[in-house]
Amino acid sequence: MSYCANASRYDQMQYRYCGNSGLQLPALSLGLWHNFSDGHSLSSQRALLRKAFDLGITHF
Repeated sequence: MSYCANASRYDQMQYRYCGNSGLQLPALSLGLWHNFSDGHSLSSQRALLRKAFDLGITHF
């Protein structure tokens, strides 16, 4: 199964500068700390990650 990212994913997300580096990060990020034996399937984890990316979250 292939994945095609939402073309407008950067339009709604607010971005902020990270210090004086010039790097812009999304106002919202998603923590993906590895949780051993959490019981979630790989497909549900992948769906969550793709949905976040489609909404403009690029910092994990």
